[in-house]
Amino acid sequence: MSAVAPGSKGKVLLAYSGGLDTSCILVWLIEQGYEVLAYMANVGQEEDFEAAREKALKVGATKVFIEDLRRELVEELVIPTIQANAVYETVYLLGTSVARPVIARSQVAIAQREGCTHVSHGCTGKGNDQVRFELAYYALDPKLQVIAPWRIPEFYKRFPGRNALLEYAAEKSIPVSQTPSKPWSTDENLFHISYEAGILEDPNVTPPKDMWKLTVDPEEAPNTPERITITFKAGKPVRVTNEADGTDVTDPLDLFLYLNTVARRNGVGRIDIVENRFIGIKSRGCYETPGGTVLRAAHIDLEGLVLDREIRAYRDEHITPVFGKIMYNGLYFSPEGDLITKMVPLTQTNVNGSVRVKLYKGSISMEGRWSETETLYDMEQSSMDVQGDFEPTDSDGFIKIQSIRLKKWGATLQK
Repeated sequence: MSAVAPGSKGKVLLAYSGGLDTSCILVWLIEQGYEVLAYMANVGQEEDFEAAREKALKVGATKVFIEDLRRELVEELVIPTIQANAVYETVYLLGTSVARPVIARSQVAIAQREGCTHVSHGCTGKGNDQVRFELAYYALDPKLQVIAPWRIPEFYKRFPGRNALLEYAAEKSIPVSQTPSKPWSTDENLFHISYEAGILEDPNVTPPKDMWKLTVDPEEAPNTPERITITFKAGKPVRVTNEADGTDVTDPLDLFLYLNTVARRNGVGRIDIVENRFIGIKSRGCYETPGGTVLRAAHIDLEGLVLDREIRAYRDEHITPVFGKIMYNGLYFSPEGDLITKMVPLTQTNVNGSVRVKLYKGSISMEGRWSETETLYDMEQSSMDVQGDFEPTDSDGFIKIQSIRLKKWGATLQK
């Protein structure tokens, strides 16, 4: 036993998962002289929270906090991310990234309320999450101190691998799940699930079929397409209907959970990529983002109908990529994060209307879209069969003006 008196070094709130790593960290922190409180965030992952609570108390936590953050995750992070059409490196829908701000914010609030001197997490020293959590901690409460065990030599040299953690768990009577460890790691919330490490570290290894947890294999999805209608107001999804199963849902959280359900059963939302982590390391990741993939595709489609060309171009160049980078790099709580999140709604005022979506064996197709309030699209003006109020001869002057510089450039090529 350590000679250090429990609690002599202060009180720490540990972001706790109930798994092997954070359970060992919890006991190790107590050995180092800290009073440890455990914190769990319900962001939609499949988890036995009460079993985790009992485990944390059993191994020495003085209190356990379980916070349901699903609604604020959807309303404050997921929907604005969809409004911005945000992605990282053109393909990653930021599923892990968007959950971190609400998790960190809640952890800091509890730490302040409970008089904690420290917060702690179980993130590795090579990943993005350590950056995301800690930058949020420091922005929200600069006085809080952070304990990151996987960056402390005393800790990571003592526990160089899973076997060392298992031996420590046995020594300290830490309950360990008897289910075999899968050869990859996962992170799950209601927006997505990620898979990385283990066998996936070889970018040329095809993920085994049984890895994918959320979505039906597209090849085994139903042979009949499924059709839904998504309605947006100011860029926010406000209604989803499905005449086939009688669904008509309007609550933001229920709406998103339903989109997950319908996308999962049709095999929608899988990607397998190699990305650049913020700290400079390339990483291979596989992701399932079922509802988010459908929602983003429908939102982009509706914008084609109702969004002004120059607003869309400005947003796509100056807001979408910046928003994605800010979220990925853990800078949501920053001056630039505050600015960009305030800019997104300004681009969405006219994104009002509905989109008819077909889901079929992993694919998404738009079968129609309309708006009862926006009038940028004029059928007569666009028609090749009806002249409407557009005078074709007006194009003559437009082309002449546009060609002035091109004629000059062409002339230089003739010299």
